[in-house]
Amino acid sequence: MLINELSKRTGITSHTIRFYEKSGLIKGNRDDTVKSNNYFHYDEETVDKLELIRDAKAIGYTISEIAQLIEAWYSNTFSKDEKVAFLDEKLSSLDQKIKDLKEMKNLISQYKKDVLNDEC
Repeated sequence: MLINELSKRTGITSHTIRFYEKSGLIKGNRDDTVKSNNYFHYDEETVDKLELIRDAKAIGYTISEIAQLIEAWYSNTFSKDEKVAFLDEKLSSLDQKIKDLKEMKNLISQYKKDVLNDEC
């Protein structure tokens, strides 16, 4: 399929798909039988990868982490334990962020209290 169809199927813009391709997250292939254009063609695996990328971005993975994630899921070089460790690392990171956000919230609440009590 061409990039326009890929975009429609995944809900990801063509511009973003090209960015992912330049970042090495996905790869299109040229059809050697077609000499009249230089279009890239994409397969069902690319659709799956784009869905994984979209989901990974939604939960806070960086482009670099997503590249590692794709490597882990699509290359059979990562064992089940390595995949779990990769996910556990992100869970730990998220737990720390949640803790930090709660501390920030408490601090802001205290500042608000101080303002309301004319203590600031």
